[in-house]
Order: sequence, then structure tokens, then C-alpha cells
Amino acid sequence: MAYISPFRGIRYNPAVIEDISKVVSQPYDRIRYGLQDKYYAQSDYTIAKIIKGKSLDSDSQEDNVYTRSRGYIDAWLDQGVMIREDQPALYVLQQKFSLPGSDIYTRKGFIAAFEISTFDEGVVLPHERTLSGPKIDRLKLTRAAETYFGQIFMLYPDEKNNINAILDNAIAGMKPLVIRDLYESDVEQRFWVITDSKTIDKVRAEMAPKRNLIIADGHHRYETAINFRDSMRSLHPDAPGKAAFNYRMVTLVSTSDPGLVILPTHRLIHSYSKLSSKQVIEKAKAYFKVIPLSDQSALKLALMEATTESPRIGFYDGSYAVLILKSPEAMAEIAPDRDLAWRMLDVSILHELLIQRIMGLSKESVERKENIDYLRDLKDGYNRIDNGNANFMFVLNPTRMGQVQKCTSVGEKMPQKSTDFYPKIISGLVAMPVGPKEVI
Repeated sequence: MAYISPFRGIRYNPAVIEDISKVVSQPYDRIRYGLQDKYYAQSDYTIAKIIKGKSLDSDSQEDNVYTRSRGYIDAWLDQGVMIREDQPALYVLQQKFSLPGSDIYTRKGFIAAFEISTFDEGVVLPHERTLSGPKIDRLKLTRAAETYFGQIFMLYPDEKNNINAILDNAIAGMKPLVIRDLYESDVEQRFWVITDSKTIDKVRAEMAPKRNLIIADGHHRYETAINFRDSMRSLHPDAPGKAAFNYRMVTLVSTSDPGLVILPTHRLIHSYSKLSSKQVIEKAKAYFKVIPLSDQSALKLALMEATTESPRIGFYDGSYAVLILKSPEAMAEIAPDRDLAWRMLDVSILHELLIQRIMGLSKESVERKENIDYLRDLKDGYNRIDNGNANFMFVLNPTRMGQVQKCTSVGEKMPQKSTDFYPKIISGLVAMPVGPKEVI
């Protein structure tokens, strides 16, 4: 059972922070490559100071990046920069955006407190593997601040989009808070606070029987929440079931939402010397039909002809080609213990056949990103290859939502960077306190 609840969130005070766009940010794991400094320059009250603080040479056990995060939230509440909701609420988030050559999309979701359940209970399922480092970092922040600031993007089944209809009716005529994040500035974020008990009860009733919810983004944060809950239960064995630490703030989106978009994540190979690009292509012919192409447009059209039964992978090293898997038997031989749904993923085929077997890169070196960069922007990859700063690039189709559902339904975790749900759920809209005295 998928139990959700409204909660008394902490939000920026619009009477003090007139432009909320100046204080929100991307999720913590995307604040890199100079973006942290840009957020810091926008406002002294940026949420980036809390979720992605700067380490100092003078850091100690008493004064460090995590304790400073707690200090910011306490100070900003005292100063009225942030305010606590008077009554429990659900929060509606609609993200309006477009893609090159496409119509305008609107992805509809809502933010709630979700009762944490482990993956073996079958209520919520992961779809990607996680690494230990980010979980340690997030757990330290959660313990210090006793507040969840970042969202977990979770998908729920709702073929008729009943919940969206309930919430659309609730916000009709209400003026939203309109926000644009610095990094994904083309995305219009529209935000509403819902405290109407009848609306909340309808949403909770619709959610209650649901199972097989999928974590679209935020696997590390969810596993951190499980660890935090378990440690708090140990420290506070007499706490009620409604203790806030038994819940995690999540953004829920229907798997049937017309605005649900998955982008591909391409693989750029650099600093690689074992084989030339021509040798890689020659060896690939044992498993793939290799078709040379004339230009980027031809590659794009060739990739569009892929099916789940006949995956295709693009290739660029100054020249263009598409690689079409000859037979699924090659993947069955390499990974006989994996489900067919996992074996036929483009990313599984790419990593198992091309990157590991043909190129000879180990899984460990790939996890360390020694010779690989993950790109959303193809233009960057083409430029780096043309300028001699990379060897070659594998161009991928986006993973289909049906493939995500098939893998999670059979308990298969997809390789890292299998999905890029666009746009991201930004941080700074609302936070959820989870200290030992907090009750949902």
C-alpha cells in the first residue's frame, strides 16, 4: 500500500524573498562544473548552500559543511527568510517545457510525505544501481539538519490520470508561484499549496492501493532515507508510527502523464588507447551490422528506426555509423542470469558488448569514469571529438518508459545513466522536517 500524507513544509517566505527563482537549484548531484558558484552569486539564501555546501580548510567535527547547513536552516527560519506551513499541505508542481522540434509539454506532479517501505515490500521499486559515496554524504546531511531538502522523483501507475484531474480541479482559479531555475531556465515551474482536506483525502484514497511505484530519480536519497529511518527507530524506539522520520518527501508523477519525457544519455570516450576507433568498429562487426552514414541527420533518422527487438547504437569518430544488434543471443551468452528485458536495453548492450567486451574496459573503471563522460548534449561530444579532445562517442536512443517498467517489474536494476527524466525536480520549493519530535 502506498501511504502518503500532507505535511507542514518549510518554504521560502515570498514577503522576504521576492524572486524565488534566485534561491532554488538543481538537485545536489547536478550542482557541479561551476554551477555551485553561480547559485551562490545569485543569493545569500540559495538552497545550494544547504544541499551542496562548500568545504573549508578549517572544517572540524564541530564546524563543517553539514553543521553549517543546519545553521542556515535555523537562522533563516529565525530571520523569517523561511516560514513553516501553518497546516499540513500537499504541494502541486507543474513543469512546462519544450524540446527541440517538439510541442510544449506540461509534466504534472505533486509533493507529499511518502511512508518509507523497503524494496522487498513491493510498494516502491528501484530501477538503477547506486553507489555508496553519495549515500554517506546525504546521510550526514540528513542527520545534521534533520530535514529533507531535495526531492525524490517517483512514478506511480494511474492509467486514467485520476489524481491529476483531482488536483487540476483543486488549483483551478488559484494563482501559482512561477519559478525558473538558473540551470534549466527554459522550464517554467508552477507551484501551488493545497490545504483543502477534501482534496487531500481524495488523493490519499487514490494512492493507497497502488504498488510498484518506480523511483525515476533520487535512488541514493531514497536508500539514505531508509538508513536514516532505521537509525532513528533504534534511537527512538517509543516514537509513534506517524513520526516524520518514517516518511520521505517525494514528488509523485503518473506513468501515464503526457508530459513524462526521458532523454538519452550519450557516452563520450576519451583518453582511451587500447584500440583505435577503426579497430573498435571492426571488432563490433562480430555482434553488430555496421552501416556507415553521411551526417548527423542520417544518424538521427537511422536511430529512429530502432525497436525493442532490434536495438541500434550510433557511433561518431569524425565519421558516422549506426550499429544494429544482429541477434539477442550474444547478450544471452554474456548475461544468462539477467532477464531479457535487461539484456535488450541499449545501455546494457553498449556496456556489456562494446565497452567491456570489445574495448576491454572493466566495470570498475567505468564506474570511476576513467575513460567515459556521460552527455545529454550531443553538440558538446561532437565538438570535443572534432577538436581532438576525445576519441569517439556512442549515441543512444532514450530508454522507453515501458522498458523501465518491465525491468522494475522483474526486479532488474538498470545500469547507471540509463534514464534521464527531463526536467529535473528542483530543490528549494519546500522542505520537510524529520527531527525526533516531528509527527506527520
